[in-house]
Amino acid sequence: MISDLDTISADPAQNLKAVLARIAAAREASVSPASDVQLIAVSKGHDTERILPVLQAGHRCFGENRVQEAKTKWTPLREQFPDVALHLIGPLQTNKVRDALALFDCIQTLDRLRLAEALRAEMDKSGRRIPLFVEVNTGEEEQKAGIAPKDAASFVAHCRDELRLPVIGLMCIPPAGEEPALHFALLRELAREAALTSLSMGMSNDYEMAIRFGATHVRVGAAIFSTRVLAAA
Repeated sequence: MISDLDTISADPAQNLKAVLARIAAAREASVSPASDVQLIAVSKGHDTERILPVLQAGHRCFGENRVQEAKTKWTPLREQFPDVALHLIGPLQTNKVRDALALFDCIQTLDRLRLAEALRAEMDKSGRRIPLFVEVNTGEEEQKAGIAPKDAASFVAHCRDELRLPVIGLMCIPPAGEEPALHFALLRELAREAALTSLSMGMSNDYEMAIRFGATHVRVGAAIFSTRVLAAA
C-alpha cells in the first residue's frame, strides 16, 4: 500500500483531497465500515498559512493538542470561519478545563477520574456540554496516558451514569512498532462492551486500516499539512 506520506504535496488543499479520496476508497473496500467517517485535520504545530488552504477548500473539522496554542491560533480564524469544529486530541490538565470547554467542540482525551470530575463541575457551572471520548491505553504503555483496557467499561459507566458526562466513544493511539490492527480490534470490542458507537482511531500512517475496523473519526495531520515525510501526527 502506498502511504499518503510517500506522495505528499506542498499544497495542503491537494493533500486534503487525496486523503478524502482514500477515506472513501477505504470505506468502499471495508466489509462493515461506520456509516460515516469524520476526518479530523490535525493542525497542531501548523500556522495559519498552512491551515487556510484547507479551510478555503471547505474542510471544517480540526484537531489540536494544546489549549493555549489552539486559543491563540483559532480565535481569529473563527471570526472568518465560525462553523469550524475543534477537537482536543492532546492531554488536558485540570487547570485548563475551563478554557478547553469554552474553546473546543469535542474532547478526545478523557483519561482519569480527576479530569472527569473537573469536566463535570465546569459543565455544570458553564452550562456547556460537549461530546467526550475516553482515551484507552490499548498497549498499556507506562509512559502513555489512557485508561487500561480492563478498566475501560467501568470507567465509561462511572462517567456516563454517575457523573452524567456526555461520553460518546473511545480513542486510542497504538504503540509505535506494533501492528495497529490488533489495537483497533481491541478498541472496537471495548466500545461494544461499553455500548458506545464512536471510535477515534487511525492517523496518517494507518487511518485506512482503522476505517476497516469501524473508525468513525480519523486524525490525520502529516498527510495533509506536512511537506516532507514525518512521523504521523
